[in-house]
Amino acid sequence: MTVSTQGMKVNWGSRSLRASVELLSSMRFSISLLTVICIASIIGTVLKQAEPLANYVNQFGPFWAQVFNLLSLNTVYSAWWFLLILAFLVVSTSLCIARNAPKIFADLNQLKENVREQSLKAFGHRAEAALTESPEVAARRIGQTLVQSGWKVKLQQRQTPQGGGWMVAAKKGAANKLGYIAAHSAIVLVCVGGLLDGDMVVRAQMWLNNKTTYTGGGLIADVPVQHRLSDSNPTFRANLLVAEGTQSATAILNQPGGVLLQELPFSIELKKFIVEYYSTGMPKLFASDIIIHDKETGEKIPARVEVNHPARHRGIEIYQSSFDDGGSSVTLKAIPMAAASKPFEIQGTIGGTSQLTNGQGEGAEKLTLEYTALRVINVENFSTGSSMGGSGADVRKVDLHQAIDTRLGAANKTVTQKELRNVGPSVSYKLRDSSGQAREFHNYMLPVKTDQNENSPAVYLLGVRETPAAPFQYLRVPADPEGSMDTFLRLRAALANPAQRELAVRRYAALAIGRDRPELAQQLAASASRALALFAGSNAEAVPGGNGKPVAGLQAISDFMEANVPEAERSRAGDVLVRILNGVLFELAQMTREQAGLKPLGQDDKTLGFMSQMVLSLSDAHFYPAPMAFELKDFTQVQASVFQVARAPGKTIVYLGCAFLILGVFAMLYVRERRVWVWLAPRGASAQGAPAEGPSVTESAGSTQATMALSTNRKTMDGDKEFEMLKTKLLQAPL
Repeated sequence: MTVSTQGMKVNWGSRSLRASVELLSSMRFSISLLTVICIASIIGTVLKQAEPLANYVNQFGPFWAQVFNLLSLNTVYSAWWFLLILAFLVVSTSLCIARNAPKIFADLNQLKENVREQSLKAFGHRAEAALTESPEVAARRIGQTLVQSGWKVKLQQRQTPQGGGWMVAAKKGAANKLGYIAAHSAIVLVCVGGLLDGDMVVRAQMWLNNKTTYTGGGLIADVPVQHRLSDSNPTFRANLLVAEGTQSATAILNQPGGVLLQELPFSIELKKFIVEYYSTGMPKLFASDIIIHDKETGEKIPARVEVNHPARHRGIEIYQSSFDDGGSSVTLKAIPMAAASKPFEIQGTIGGTSQLTNGQGEGAEKLTLEYTALRVINVENFSTGSSMGGSGADVRKVDLHQAIDTRLGAANKTVTQKELRNVGPSVSYKLRDSSGQAREFHNYMLPVKTDQNENSPAVYLLGVRETPAAPFQYLRVPADPEGSMDTFLRLRAALANPAQRELAVRRYAALAIGRDRPELAQQLAASASRALALFAGSNAEAVPGGNGKPVAGLQAISDFMEANVPEAERSRAGDVLVRILNGVLFELAQMTREQAGLKPLGQDDKTLGFMSQMVLSLSDAHFYPAPMAFELKDFTQVQASVFQVARAPGKTIVYLGCAFLILGVFAMLYVRERRVWVWLAPRGASAQGAPAEGPSVTESAGSTQATMALSTNRKTMDGDKEFEMLKTKLLQAPL
């Protein structure tokens, strides 16, 4: 029996209805639907699902973001057209099974013993032999041999002119056809399970019960009832965030354009969240010790939830999804980046906000400080770069053997060696102005040693970026001998004070020239005063094209050099001016430390590295886009666990479908259906009473003429070997 690829043909209804039924039940239609589903699944795998629209705009642009949203490619698995295709696939495959299953089951018990003996000579595998036994004895011997080998056998006696002939019909491998039914049933079961566990049931409730998605904010308790699903919802998959020491019984079900709230028949209390890390900083263990409070019985059930080890209560699976901040409290210290700013401390909670005022009077700027994240562990890669020691642009730097070796071998081999180091806690926040525009900041709590040079100082990293799609740019503030940013802050405040600058200039000139050459000291003081004023940004009018804009730092000195020094002399003049600037800044730093009652900086290489970084930091600080930065001084971490709670009645159906699919594919690929016929007739008898032809395999004076044929659904080398073996066993013919 051959499985038909044609559709079901009915004799009732109109012509278009009969054509629709034939198309819907055809195998080609099912394969087409399955192909579309596979393509859609690939799109859903490659394209991140259920992301905010702004993320798609940033990554793909506004045009493609609108295309994705219009076609629901950002929510493929819950799109109406995807669910419709699944439903059609279920119907089409079910009709295919209904059309072919009766034929398959009927064919299981048919050994086709009525086949004509003359037609056996048309088979590819055939043989003839003369046996010394009578036809009946030979038939029973052959039948018994086949039964012992696992064949299903049937004997049929026929009358010939020379006497009774016997047809031995046998069959083996009937499970091959059952594999067809199992594989197609698996498709139906998996699709039905997917429909049950998908958004179809949730959307049906929204249509029938007038439920709508919620797009606002505020407390969960204040959300109206039309945005809530009852705890009797038969299927859902939602997220639940629970902070340490708290409990929650309302999960969030994400939907296109908003959310739905899913009530649970119990509440989950998080006693402790446990997270362990690899040396790379990646988490290796999430675990939550929880207590399940049953609403109906009041029972308290302790449980532990780990990744791939969920808890279960009242038919709802509780999975460990991820973790988040549960409202950690932080203490931040404001670092002035503008002359008008003053240092202060402020306390807040991650996820909360604080109102700030920059300036005084009517022109004061209103700012909103948003506490976004606290990370206790930050593992960064401090590798110095490629081990090949160059870009390879110069052929003398190319080592072909090393280049090939770094790219071959084990999968964990890399071109550069990683140097991973935990640099301690960090805080992220946003400063939002009165117009609603915000910048994001990321500052580390501890100074970080970013250079392998022992004389280079550790630096505080103050990161900022304009948009979420842009990388952070860091201001590097050197840590002073006391391990703080105080020297930087005092030096920056002194730069804004003309009196302090003038005093530092006089000290520098006196130390550099001495008192015996006052006219030279006066010239040096004038040059130093101008350089320091330019660097501090208080001499913007001296820079052509400045238009009164306070250009400062090394950029102001560079602009001044381009405007006032001939190009041929700029290199020499620049070196002199930078040396003067470094010397004056060093004296200014010494003054601020003396005024603070601290020990002066030493005259050594470490101080040289410290001041070199200090000059760069002071220069870059003028471009810092906020009047203040916030340093993390203290924190109290409160962790939260993100659970995925799911009631999935289709899971068992999907598992059953997977088992059917495995069995079906195995049966169709590895089980061969074979049929054997052996016609046994008295010597001299043949089909239709004609004289028998002589045996082609062996000649004998026996009393029985045997004709054997083998049929198989796939021609393989194993089939050839099996036929030869059967010839030996059944016909006693030589190989």
